[in-house]
Amino acid sequence: MSTGVEVISATRLALAFVPVAAALVVLHRWSAGERDALRAVVRMLLQLMLIGYVLAYIFETDRAALIGVVLTVMLVAASWIALRPLARKHPRLYLRAGAAIALGGGLTLALVTQGVLVLDPWFWPRYMVPLAGMIFANAMNAVSLSAERLDVEMSRGTDYGDARRIALGAAMIPVVNSLFAVGLVSLPGMMTGQILSGISPLIAARYQIMVMCMIFGSAALSAACYLRLMKSYVEESG
Repeated sequence: MSTGVEVISATRLALAFVPVAAALVVLHRWSAGERDALRAVVRMLLQLMLIGYVLAYIFETDRAALIGVVLTVMLVAASWIALRPLARKHPRLYLRAGAAIALGGGLTLALVTQGVLVLDPWFWPRYMVPLAGMIFANAMNAVSLSAERLDVEMSRGTDYGDARRIALGAAMIPVVNSLFAVGLVSLPGMMTGQILSGISPLIAARYQIMVMCMIFGSAALSAACYLRLMKSYVEESG
């Protein structure tokens, strides 16, 4: 049995876009935002092609300042994307989204990298950057869902306390579903990648437990921080 990761040729990789094309056709026929989806697919392709070269350089660096810049860029991008579903965007909302992701995601990242993994050096890029990506992305999604739901509930005249509770519950649905499904319906990305590279499933399971804990914690804390920070904004606007 080979312990290396199978190299995918460009020709075979192209087959992965067959279901993407089918999905875009369905979205087009149903007028369900196919242009936005197509732009997202194109951006994904370009970004991942570019990031491969960038990460090759970043993983070799021994400068903590550079990793700090990378994490800052990731945080700013996450804050910007998080509020994409909102029809009305205000600069103060981006600041609140950024603060929420920084608090919920940043504290989780620090605990995982310095407490669980005990990185040496503390900024070890090969671990720090991918883990930060997972944490910030999940925190971003949670903030995005909570922001959209809060906006809807407030537009209906729902009391802020009830709107906050509903928004947090809605934001946590994907994360909670993933906790129920892991190991039964799905083998998540990190665990699958480690198994494919030949690592023992028992070791991979420990890493995946760490990942699921950090995803759940960062999502809940970031969404809660955003909703708490929105209280003053709602009071000023109302």
